[in-house]
Amino acid sequence: MAQVEKRGGLLRKSSASKKPLKEKVVLMYDEIFMTEDPSKCSPRFWEELFLMKVNLDYLEGKLESLDGEELMKIKDNINCLFQHCIQALGEEHPIRVVNALQNLMESLDSLLCAEGSESLKSLCLKLLLCLVTVTDNISQNTILEYVMINSIFEAILQILSHPPSRREHGYDAVVLLALLVNYRKYESVNPYIVKLSIVDDEATLNGMGLVIAQALSEYNRQYKDKEEEHQSGFFSALTNMVGNMFIADAHEKISVQTNEAILLALYEAVHLNRNFITVLAQSHPEIGLVTTPVSPAPTTPATPLGTTPPSSDVISSVELPLDADVQTSNLLITFLKYSSIVMQDTKDEHRLHSGKLCLIILTCIAEDQYANAFLHDDNMNFRVNLHKMPMRHRKKAADKNLPCRPLVCAVLDLMVEFIVTHMMKEFPMDLYVRCIQVVHKLLCYQKKCRVRLHYTWRELWSALINLLKFLMSNETVLLAKHNIFTLALMIVNLFNMFITYGDTFLPTPSSYDELYYEIIRMHQSFDNLYSMVLRLSTNAGQWKEAASKVTHALVNIRAIINHFNPKIESYAAVNHISQLSEEQVLEVVRANYDTLTLKLQDGLDQYERYSEQHKEAAFFKELVRSISTNVRRNLAFHTLSQEVLLKEFSTIS
Repeated sequence: MAQVEKRGGLLRKSSASKKPLKEKVVLMYDEIFMTEDPSKCSPRFWEELFLMKVNLDYLEGKLESLDGEELMKIKDNINCLFQHCIQALGEEHPIRVVNALQNLMESLDSLLCAEGSESLKSLCLKLLLCLVTVTDNISQNTILEYVMINSIFEAILQILSHPPSRREHGYDAVVLLALLVNYRKYESVNPYIVKLSIVDDEATLNGMGLVIAQALSEYNRQYKDKEEEHQSGFFSALTNMVGNMFIADAHEKISVQTNEAILLALYEAVHLNRNFITVLAQSHPEIGLVTTPVSPAPTTPATPLGTTPPSSDVISSVELPLDADVQTSNLLITFLKYSSIVMQDTKDEHRLHSGKLCLIILTCIAEDQYANAFLHDDNMNFRVNLHKMPMRHRKKAADKNLPCRPLVCAVLDLMVEFIVTHMMKEFPMDLYVRCIQVVHKLLCYQKKCRVRLHYTWRELWSALINLLKFLMSNETVLLAKHNIFTLALMIVNLFNMFITYGDTFLPTPSSYDELYYEIIRMHQSFDNLYSMVLRLSTNAGQWKEAASKVTHALVNIRAIINHFNPKIESYAAVNHISQLSEEQVLEVVRANYDTLTLKLQDGLDQYERYSEQHKEAAFFKELVRSISTNVRRNLAFHTLSQEVLLKEFSTIS
C-alpha cells in the first residue's frame, strides 16, 4: 500500500508512488519529433536545447522508433536540428559545442543507417570528413573525442556491406575509416582499431576490398591512358628517331597523383584484420574489361587524377559474375600493378611515401601464413602485367607473352624490378632494406613449407650482385648518408639462405648448380666486397662492427669461390680451353660438391616481425597529416565548405 502523509490538513501520496517527471531536455526532444516547428512558440528553443545535458539514449530510441513515413513527416525539424548542431559548433560557449557534437554524431549515425536519401547520406559523410580533417594533425582534433565515444563504425560497415550504398558512398566511407583508425592510435585505446581488427563478416570485408580495388584500378587506368597518350605523341616519335635517347625523360613526365588515403585503408585492413587476408585473393573480372550501362554519376568539377572515387561504371563492372573468357584479377594483383607504378619514381615525396607504404603492406603479407599459402598455390595462376621502367637494353614484354604463374612470382618480379632500377645518387636506402626483407620472408616460408617454386632465380641473384657492386662503387658517397653494411649483410645472407637451404626449396638440382655458377662467375664482386669490409673492420672507425658482420657472413661464399676456382682453372688448363662455357663450368661444379666444406650458419631463416608502433610511428603520423590536408583540399575543391553544407541540409527535400 502506498504510504501517505498529512500535510496542511490534506492526505497526499508520497513521491515514491508518483510517476517520474520527464526531464526538460526530453520534453524538448519530444517537441522536435512533432510536426510543428518547435521554435514557433519558443524563439529561444534551439539556444536552450544546447545548454541542456544530452540524453542520447532517449534521442536514439526516438529515432529508431520511427518508420520511413513518420520520419518524412518531421524531416523539416530533423533538418533544423542538423543545421543548428552545425551552427552551434561555432559558438564560444563550450557546453553548447559539446552538446551540439553529441546530438550531431547521434543524428549522423542514424541517417547513415536509415533507408533514406542517398544525397543526404553523401552529405553526412562529407560533413564527417570535414570534421575529421579540421586540423592537419588529426590527433589534435578534439572533436574526434566525440566520434570515438559516439561510434559510427557500424554505420560505415553497413555502407560497405550493402552494394547500392557501397557504389554511392564506399570511397568516402573507407577513407573516413582509415582516418578514424589513426586518431591517437599510439596514445590511447582507439575503439575503431579494436572493432576493425575483429570484423569477420564476409560481405563487409569483401565490400571494403572492392572499394579499395576500384580506387587502385582507377589509378592504374589513368596511368595507362596517360602512358598511351604520351607514347602516341610527337615526342615519342622523336625519341624513336634518335634511338630512344630521351626515353627516361619522357617517362618521368607521365604523372598521376598517388592515392595515399586508399592505400592507408588497405594497410590498416591487412595489418589489423587477419580475416581481410582472404579478400586479397578474391577473384573478380579484370576491371575495365567488362562494363554494364548504369545511370550517369552526378556531374562534378574536374579533380586531381588518382584522388577521387572511381565512377559508378567502373564499380558496376567489378561486381559482375565471372566470365570464363575474361582474364580474372583480384585485389592483390591490382595492388601489385599499382605498386609497380608508384615505386618507379621515388624522387617525388608523395610517390616515396606511397612506395614505402606499398612495401610495408607487402611486408605484412609476406609474414602471413595464409597469405603465403595462396601466394604460392600452384592452382592459383595469373598473368600479372607489372609496369616497368623503359630501359634501352630491354624491350617491353607483350601481355600475351606473360607466363601464367603463382602470385608470389609477381611479388618477386616487383622486388627485382625495384632493385635494378633505383641505383642512383639519391639512394632510397630505406626502400631497399624493405625490399630485401620481403624477399627474405618469402624464402623463409618456402624453406619452412618446402615449396619448390618454379621461378627464374638467376634474375634475382644477378640483381642482388649488381646492387652489391653499386654499393662498392659509391662507397664514399653512400657512407656519408647510410650504413650500407646493413643492406650488404642482408644481401649476403640471402645468398647464404640459398646456399644453406636451397636444396629444400629450389625447384631442381640444376637450380642449385646455377646458384654456384652465378657465385663463381661473379666472384670478383664478392672478392671486392670482402676486401672493402675487411679494410673497414680492421680499422678503429665508425663502421668497424657493421663491416665485421659482413666479413663473417661471407665465409661460405668465399669457401665456394676458393674451392671451385682452382678446379675450374685446372680443368681449363688440362683441356687447353681459354674460356669455359657455362655447361663446362657446371660440369666441374657437379664433380666437386663432395669435397666442399661449408660452415653451418644460424638464424638465416629467422626474422624480426613487422612492428608499427615502435619503428613506423613517425612515418604514419606524417603520412596521415598529408592525407588529412589532401582530403580537406579535395572537399574544398568540391565546394563542400561548412556554409554550403548548412545550405544543403536545410534545403533537402
